[in-house]
Formats: sequence, structure tokens, C-alpha cells
Amino acid sequence: MINSLTTPFGRFEAAWRAVDRPELVADPTAAALRTWAGAEPVESVLVVDTDPEKADTSVFCESYDVPPELSANCVIVSAKRGENVTFAACVALATTRVDVNKTVRKHLGARKASFAPMETAVAETGMEYGGISPLGLPADWPVLIDEAVAATPHVLIGSGRRRGKIILPGRFLAQLPGAEVLPQLAI
Repeated sequence: MINSLTTPFGRFEAAWRAVDRPELVADPTAAALRTWAGAEPVESVLVVDTDPEKADTSVFCESYDVPPELSANCVIVSAKRGENVTFAACVALATTRVDVNKTVRKHLGARKASFAPMETAVAETGMEYGGISPLGLPADWPVLIDEAVAATPHVLIGSGRRRGKIILPGRFLAQLPGAEVLPQLAI
């Protein structure tokens, strides 16, 4: 058994380096960790095993003593221009909401942008709804990260599964393939 590590916040029974516990994250997330080439060390990414019934942000934060301003959500947006549809991931702190209709739509050059339906988000990412992670998304997707997330020393985000979450430095997310840090992505 791999020894448990200490997390920078929250109250969890155990935490491990995510790269050492691929069974605790979705397959696309595990693949992204295995092939990580960013400047931030992959060992800085921790995974905690949690109750999937408590995966929704407000319940999770209360149950595990995680400050909401250190929790981030990854939402999938569908942007349309004519017949072309583009998917993008947007990462924002749980205390904010993604500005889909203005910032995201304009940034993607779309006429219309909206949150992707749950079935579409799950099918396109290979991850579970309520746990979608920006780690392991399709290579051609933009990953839009609110500047507040990138500036957070450590942030909690989905692991690709409802069971378990990832804790990592905000700057790690800015190094993901296709990542762009945007001011005012979230309001």
C-alpha cells in the first residue's frame, strides 16, 4: 500500500500522488498524468478517495471541510457557428460562474454558446458527470481557465469520476495542453 500524504486543505482519510493511484481517476485523466510533460511536477497532483454521493460541490465542501474558494468546477461548453460545433472546457472557482454568453462565446468566435448537455459531456470526455476533469480531455479542445484558478496555490477539481477528487497547484492547470488563462472567464 502506498503511504498517505497530507493535503494542503480539507479533511480526508487519505491522499496519494494521483500518478501512483490511476485506479482512483478516470482513464483519460490517468493517461494525461502518465504522459505529463509540463514544467510543474506531476507528483504535485494529489488524489483523495471520497464518497460519490457527496460529489456535488456544496455538499462536498461541507462534508470534507473544503473552502469553496479552493474548489473549482470544470464545465463543458458547446459553441456553434453555422454548422460547426466546438467543445471547450471551462474551469472556474466554485464561488463563481462561467460567463458562457459573453466571454466564452466571444473567445471561441461562436454565434451561440451553452453548457453541453450532460449526455454529450459524458460521451465526449469519457468521464462521469459531476466529476469531469480538465486533465485528459480531447487534445483539440480549448481548456479555458479563469485567472483566479491559475493563481490559487492549491485547488480541488474533479478526477473524471464522481468518486474522488484531485488537488493540485492552480498553475498546473495553466500548463495543460490547449490551456488558456483568461481574465473574467468567471463572474
